[in-house]
Amino acid sequence: MLLQILVFLILLTTYSSINALDFLFNSFSISDLTLIQDAKVDSSVIRLTNDTNQFSIGRAFYPIPIPVKPNTNNNTQISSFSTSFIFSILPQITSSPGFGLAFVLSNSTSPPGAISGQYFGIFSNSTVPTVSPLLAIEFDTGRNPEFNDPDENHVGIDLNNIESAKTQTAGYYNSSNGDKFVPVNMRNGQNIRAWIEFDGTQLEINVTIAPVGVSKPSKPLLTYRDPIIANYVSDQMFIGFSASKVTWIEPQRILAWSFSDTGSIARDINVTGLPVFSPDSSSSSSISAGAIAGIVIGSFLGTSLCFLCLYWIWFRKNGKFHSGEEEDNEIEEWELEYWPHRFSYEELNESTKGFSSDGLLGFGGFGKVYKGTLQNGTEVAVKCVSHDSKQGLREFMAEISSMGRLQHKNLVHIKGWCRKGSQLMLVYDYLPNGSLNDWIFDKPKQVLNWIGRKQVMIDVAEGLHYLHYGWDQVVLHRDIKSSNILLDAEMRGRLGDFGLAKLYQHGQVPGTTRVVGTLGYLAPELAVLASPTQASDVYSFGVVILEIVCGRRPIVTWTEDELLLIDFVRELYEQGELSKCVDVRIAGEYKTDEIENVLKLGLACCHPVPKQRPTMKEVVAVLLGEGSSLVAQPGHLLSHLSRSGGSGEDV
Repeated sequence: MLLQILVFLILLTTYSSINALDFLFNSFSISDLTLIQDAKVDSSVIRLTNDTNQFSIGRAFYPIPIPVKPNTNNNTQISSFSTSFIFSILPQITSSPGFGLAFVLSNSTSPPGAISGQYFGIFSNSTVPTVSPLLAIEFDTGRNPEFNDPDENHVGIDLNNIESAKTQTAGYYNSSNGDKFVPVNMRNGQNIRAWIEFDGTQLEINVTIAPVGVSKPSKPLLTYRDPIIANYVSDQMFIGFSASKVTWIEPQRILAWSFSDTGSIARDINVTGLPVFSPDSSSSSSISAGAIAGIVIGSFLGTSLCFLCLYWIWFRKNGKFHSGEEEDNEIEEWELEYWPHRFSYEELNESTKGFSSDGLLGFGGFGKVYKGTLQNGTEVAVKCVSHDSKQGLREFMAEISSMGRLQHKNLVHIKGWCRKGSQLMLVYDYLPNGSLNDWIFDKPKQVLNWIGRKQVMIDVAEGLHYLHYGWDQVVLHRDIKSSNILLDAEMRGRLGDFGLAKLYQHGQVPGTTRVVGTLGYLAPELAVLASPTQASDVYSFGVVILEIVCGRRPIVTWTEDELLLIDFVRELYEQGELSKCVDVRIAGEYKTDEIENVLKLGLACCHPVPKQRPTMKEVVAVLLGEGSSLVAQPGHLLSHLSRSGGSGEDV
């Protein structure tokens, strides 16, 4: 018996030593890691993204997956490991959006649906969790309110989703000074060391960072302990790094890496001799003669390539390939500033089957909208701007500049654009359930019920709140109406059509401009002072609230007279018969108090005095049931509303 136990222990030790992993890279060669997409070895350093690609994703993984759930009798057992690495992030323009990088555990080196930008090249989007079991520690240098990011310089734990389970502002605790918190800027090029301890027994992750030269702090920056971690690991997982970007250049570098799952702390990294990157140079502070020669040769080749490219473009425009129908390849200034991807005309023509009428989704002031399917199977909506469109090129550019940079689950996302001569096209997410007005007006195939209507109101209110307060600029939509609210596969609402959007800085007053929008939704003050504000957007949303509850368009026929929906609801309110305006097709689906509060909210949003209207933050609170007293506050008392109620007020 004793001999059997001894043999078992020897076999167990042998098995563990064979499967244990312990490595140290003080520098990198091309054979050390599996490099995917744009990742490469650059002078013994891993560069994750490519400066020349507008949409760049780069991943670097250890070639062999590690056993995270060993094949033992206890199938709930999870392995532990310790790792440390040194990274550097240096944007070309300090004011440009930041992206950062992530340390990744994934059962796939290419997570399905991964996109660039602030998704680290591993996540699909903020609303759809990644398919593969995936756990990431993000070192994020950008802030996206939709992801609930605390700031633009933080560390987070991500479980199959870009929205972190836990975050903490980047920094470390100085034990020699009473654990005083010392902030660390992760986006100035300095070399930063990270330590990650993954305790599989306790299901706990500890993350610590500090600038190179500072000893490892005794107190971790971030500790996350939760049994749910077990749901995001598989039997074997690849370990490594991932990063992504869009237009703006932000080199993300890994300089050194150590790892151990043997039960001991990962080996120490030799930090002497590591390159140091600064805003004045994209290479190390110490440049060898060979590097200088490489730079000279590379510059010569790059210049030559530029001349060849310029000649090729000229030849296409002026040589035998020139045609009036050729795609316009001229790069506009705004292309370099904004996010969206430029599609080729050939790709869009193929995706829509030659812009076939069979795929026509609708048309309006801008032109026709077609359904298309890209080569990767993604369904899209392609909007073709009419040549004689009254909105024209200026509004087309506004839509690109606004929507291309906005990221929120309740906004229609623009995927890219195309220009061919005077023909302009925008490519959006395809939303299969069409626009809201198809579900509430006239005689739809299926009437949207009250629960669905209220959810759409909440969705659009949250999207509009993001436009007004959740971004680095104020975005005024200026054309909020039911036909510009689209429904996705789950019947969730998204606000779209940003062709009339106007942007300005927080705290600024937007300049006077021409009156734009749709009759029935326009705030009354715009007839006197053509200066849009957040309050004028709130007014339009108030009209949409009344539309949704009443199932009527902005102008209604009542006792053989035509009047504004707002006046129709207001008159019934003053008569104490507010419930009479509710869509009879949803009778019995709601509580009277609840739906009357929503109607009062709609009227409050349509107050003739802009200053008396609620903010979108207050609107969201009421719709979520967190601020129902708003409709009874003196500033919003509906008994004060009359058709002349705002005539003597300063607007």
